[in-house]
Amino acid sequence: MTSTAPRETPDRRDIVVLGSTGSIGTQALDLVRANPGRFRVVGLTAGGSQPELFAQQVAEFAPAFSGLGEESSVEAAAHPCDVVLNGITGAVGLRPTLAALDAGSTLALANKESLIMGGPLVLERAAPGQIVPVDSEHSAIAQCLRSGRSDEVRRLVLTASGGPFRGRSRAELLDVTPEQAMAHPTWDMGPVITINSATLVNKGLEVIEAHLLFGIPFDRIEVVVHPTSVVHSMVEFIDGSTIVQASPPTMMIPIALGLAWPDRVPDAAQPVDWTRSETWEFHPLDDEAFPAVALARAAGEQGGTAPAVYNAANEVCVEAFRAGRLPFTDIVARVHDVLAAHDVRSEVALTVDDILDADAWARQHTHTLVPA
Repeated sequence: MTSTAPRETPDRRDIVVLGSTGSIGTQALDLVRANPGRFRVVGLTAGGSQPELFAQQVAEFAPAFSGLGEESSVEAAAHPCDVVLNGITGAVGLRPTLAALDAGSTLALANKESLIMGGPLVLERAAPGQIVPVDSEHSAIAQCLRSGRSDEVRRLVLTASGGPFRGRSRAELLDVTPEQAMAHPTWDMGPVITINSATLVNKGLEVIEAHLLFGIPFDRIEVVVHPTSVVHSMVEFIDGSTIVQASPPTMMIPIALGLAWPDRVPDAAQPVDWTRSETWEFHPLDDEAFPAVALARAAGEQGGTAPAVYNAANEVCVEAFRAGRLPFTDIVARVHDVLAAHDVRSEVALTVDDILDADAWARQHTHTLVPA
C-alpha cells in the first residue's frame, strides 16, 4: 500500500527571479506573496521596459540583489540561492541560464530559448535534476513521467491550443494582422510568445525542448491540437496507458512546481471543476497551414547551431510582423530561408561564442530578407 503519512513542511527557499516584470515573473511574485513561509526573494532583475513596476517590486521584496539588463541577470543568476527562475524572453536568457547552472542552483526554466540554443552545452553544465521545466507542457510531462520508468515510455504528446487561427487554411492566413495574432483564445502571455503561439513556432521550440529535457527521440514526440488547453501534455507508455496532466489554463501550477520541485504548493491554482460538463477535443496538426513545427523538428534533428538560427530568425521576423513590415505567413517562410542559407556547425563541443555567433549571423541575415 502507498503510505499516506504527511510530509514535513519543506524549508523556505531563497529564489532569484529573472524577468520579474514579465508574465512569468509577476505570477511568480504573486506565488511568493501567497506563500511567504515557503519562498523568499533574494534577487530580482528585468529588462528595463517597465522601470516603475520594477522599482515597486524591489521596494516590496527588498532583495539582496536587483538590477536591470542582461549583465544584471547574469550576475543575479550566480547569486547564492536555492532556485533561479529564468523568466526572460528570448536569446538573452542563455548566459543567465549557464550562470545559474554553474552556481549549482536549481534552474526553474521558463526561458526555453536558452536550452534550445545551447542544447548539449547547457545539458553538459547541468547536474541531474538541476533543470526543472516551467513551460506548462514540459511541466506536465515531468509530472506524468512520475508514473513509470524511462524505459516504459513510448512517446511524448505535446498539446497545442492551435492559437487564434486554428482551423484556418494557409490561404486564410495571408491577411492576418498583429492585433488578430495577439488575441490568444486561452492564454494571457507576452507579445512574442503570443505571436509564436499563433504561428505555432512556440510549439516547434517546445518539441526541441522536450527532446533535450527528456532524452526522447524526435520521432517519438508528437503534437496534437487541444483547443481548450486543459490537458497540458501527455505521456504514452508501452502498455498502451496514457497519463495526462490537466488543469484550467494557468501558469501558476508549473511556476509553483518550478520553485518547489519535487514538492507541490497547496492551492497554487484552481483545479478542474468536475461538477460541470466538460468536453476535451483533440485534433491532428495541420502541417500545411502551420509548417513551423515540422521546420523546428528538422532543425532539431540537424542539431548544432541550427536550433539557435531557427530561434533568432524567428525573433527578428516576429518584430517585423508586429511593425507591419512582414506578412504573417512570411514569418515561418523567412525562418526556413535563413535555415537553408546557414552552414550548420554540428560539432559536439560548441562553445557559447559559437552559439552567439550563429545567433548574430541569423539575425543579420534575416534583416536582409525582411523589408525595412
